[in-house]
Amino acid sequence: MRGPRECLYYPDEIIDEVRQGNDIVDVVGQYVHLKRQGANYFGLCPFHNEKSPSFSVSPDKQIFYCFGCGKGGNVITFVMEYENCTFPEAVKELADRAGIRLPEAEYSEEARKKEERRAQLYAVNREAATYYYRMLRSPAGGVGLKYFEDRKLTAETMNRFGLGFANGSSSDLVRHLKGKGFADDLILEAGVAAFDEKRGMHDKFWNRVIFPIQDVQNRVIGFGGRVMGDGKPKYLNSPETPIFDKGHNLYALHLAKRSRTEQFILCEGYMDVISMHQAGFSQAVASLGTSFTTGQALVLKRYAKEVLLAYDSDGAGVAAALRNSEILAQAGMRCRMVDLRPYKDPDEFMKGLGHEEFQKRIDNAENAFFYKLRQAESRFSMSDPASRTDFCREAARELCRFDDDIERENYIKAVAEKYFIDAEALRKMVGSYALAGSTQAPVPVVRPAKTTGPAEENGEAKVKRSPGSEAAYRAQKYLLTWMLESPGLYRQVTGFLQPADFTEGVVRRCAEKFFAQSLQGKTDVASIISLFEEEAEQNEAASCFNSVPELPERAEDRERALRDFIRAVKEDSVQRSAEDADDPDSFGRMVRAKKQLEVLDKTKFTL
Repeated sequence: MRGPRECLYYPDEIIDEVRQGNDIVDVVGQYVHLKRQGANYFGLCPFHNEKSPSFSVSPDKQIFYCFGCGKGGNVITFVMEYENCTFPEAVKELADRAGIRLPEAEYSEEARKKEERRAQLYAVNREAATYYYRMLRSPAGGVGLKYFEDRKLTAETMNRFGLGFANGSSSDLVRHLKGKGFADDLILEAGVAAFDEKRGMHDKFWNRVIFPIQDVQNRVIGFGGRVMGDGKPKYLNSPETPIFDKGHNLYALHLAKRSRTEQFILCEGYMDVISMHQAGFSQAVASLGTSFTTGQALVLKRYAKEVLLAYDSDGAGVAAALRNSEILAQAGMRCRMVDLRPYKDPDEFMKGLGHEEFQKRIDNAENAFFYKLRQAESRFSMSDPASRTDFCREAARELCRFDDDIERENYIKAVAEKYFIDAEALRKMVGSYALAGSTQAPVPVVRPAKTTGPAEENGEAKVKRSPGSEAAYRAQKYLLTWMLESPGLYRQVTGFLQPADFTEGVVRRCAEKFFAQSLQGKTDVASIISLFEEEAEQNEAASCFNSVPELPERAEDRERALRDFIRAVKEDSVQRSAEDADDPDSFGRMVRAKKQLEVLDKTKFTL
């Protein structure tokens, strides 16, 4: 088993073989549209929404790190995070990819408990789905059944989607689940119940028709509920849980993936998707009660080459279509828009015109770029020369967004032809805007990693570590990254610092492993990250090797910066020793450290 990490299921050599058999750039590139910039690759982070790429993948280090949200790790932790799966599931997926045969899994007690907990959460959701399903088809579910029948759904469709009903009582499901032996904390963690002082533990969904949400493995991971009558909110969804990640799942994906088509249809709501499937368009999916995310776009990219947006034809639908077409384009996917007019949404369209007419709309779906131009066109008077020129400028700015030269040239010709613009003049205008960089996303700047980032600000788990100077803690990370990228520094730095000088916790463990590897002449950062089990610790470990500050250009200034970093770490180490009254050797260490600092000022470093 791998050192202090107790929940690994396979021997060290197998984990290393799987990790080394999967190049991280190749694996991440299946999910994220990456572009090479210098020694690394950059793309839009799949773990948070962003417009400028701050997600870095290092082929040399074999790790990823996002300078925006602070997530980081190796190829195994990436698959775990992206697929929302366990460690052994990620190892198995990567082993299959690399053609590596895995031995019998070795379960530790901690690993067994975690796996059992996830299995219990799936079991709670499965039992809740069964309860809702039966309730809809019982006398108590009459109002829900009538709602679905009024929406023209057949019994076969209702069964295929496992549709259900939560009756008017606020604690029936809780009593049912308790009767099945599920503990209160498990029911709450699954998200099917809530707790407050007034009502105690009670059902999250009641007086609602229920839409079970399943993952690609057909496991129920959450629910959506539509209220009967005028109650608020109209739609209610399960919270995120250890098995339900809204940003990386899509409604009905488990069914759509069987359609074996390279063209998926993205809708806004559950009923839109269900109506589409009933009409024969089984490739329809929808986001899960939240805004469409980069993560969901990357999930779609695994199953299809093109996405058709079938959004509401009102103002909000148009705005969402424009926004989400950008997300799909940034993920490297082709996108077209389905015109639903005169109907508002796919559900109404199917009832009004049916399958054949919708297929015609699919065949004639509008290119997302020209859809965007058409929406922009409405703001200009195309008969007025000045206003028409302003439109041409906007079109030129949009054309700058195409990175591929051939694709951009094809669109320039198509825009010129469609809007009767001189192609050469338009080409020059595009070139001038591209040269000015007016629409290009800025190149990511590698800045010092923060010890407190967005993950902490959002209330997620923080990495525990010993008290110490924040400046020294950042300096420790700078030094680890700098030594990794400039191997000649290791022996120079170790004349003044040892792992014990680093702050106790993640950074010290990283230093211990890195120093040991460097002594042997071979560093493997990806294996260092594998030492840590908790997500927050993996992120922190990745930041230890992605924290190079913006260093000065002159050699003497860079040398001065190196001395400053070493001094900050050493002085902080001395301070911590001075505060440790129980350590009899602290005085001796302080004396030795003082002498080292005197030598430091006189040392000439080779950079």
